[in-house]
Amino acid sequence: MNISLRSLMLTFIVSGLLINASAADPVPVTIGVCPGPYGDLIKRAIAPGLVAKGFAVTVREFSDYVQPNLALGSGALAANLFQHERYLTKFSKDHSLALSPVITVPTASLGIYSRKVKSLDELKAGDEVTLANDPTNLARALRLFALHKLITLKGDIDPTKASERDIAENPKGLKFRPIEAAQLPRSLDSVALSAVNGNFAIAAGIPLSSALITEQLSEDLKNLIAVRTVDADQPLAKALKEVVESEAFRTVIEDPARPFHEFQRPAWYVAKWASGDAKPGAAVPAAK
Repeated sequence: MNISLRSLMLTFIVSGLLINASAADPVPVTIGVCPGPYGDLIKRAIAPGLVAKGFAVTVREFSDYVQPNLALGSGALAANLFQHERYLTKFSKDHSLALSPVITVPTASLGIYSRKVKSLDELKAGDEVTLANDPTNLARALRLFALHKLITLKGDIDPTKASERDIAENPKGLKFRPIEAAQLPRSLDSVALSAVNGNFAIAAGIPLSSALITEQLSEDLKNLIAVRTVDADQPLAKALKEVVESEAFRTVIEDPARPFHEFQRPAWYVAKWASGDAKPGAAVPAAK
């Protein structure tokens, strides 16, 4: 046997061993989420594509908006899916973390819900309102209340950083109480209104369509997959982007039997699939 033929056979053997090793030993990755639909989104729409690319996916659920980023920064997670760009940017700065977005995904929007009133006109002076206590989502809820004339915010502030101290006018005399975001659905039994993030609404079995007001999300308020910045060009990040942009992912999102079809689509998704947003004009009170 000549040297060239022997080298060629050796190449085939080594290649075969590498392929078999890859098939037998998928790369384990753990992706963090918060309660709600995003764990199911990963399992149904993302994990199958990652498995086909040689990854073994585990979903880890956290109960708050703090631990998923700390776990990602420490390397306990390979990626997470629970937050929008504004939150990622502020949290990373506040905690000196180098985290980067990979791609935005269809997102369940924040809504204002009630079990006490059927319209905003029924609100009375002194009625209590709960909203998330983290600064980003607190400001987000207050802007939504201001948009619907329940309050007026001070004119000299950055509205993306507003807190209850920045309320200039409160004509209905509402009492605003910031609490942990995960507790917002439970608070509905005792307050007039609550501004609940979409993931926690779904986790509590609250239909998104039951909101008195539904937020129209800007692009930087649509949820994203995040990784450590040092991993942004690594195979997992590239695979995540390819899977989310795939036809298989779209099929799951558009399935009317799943809650994802009610989510607001990112701009890239609308452009790629010529798809209208799931909730056009959603910044107006929902029809009852």
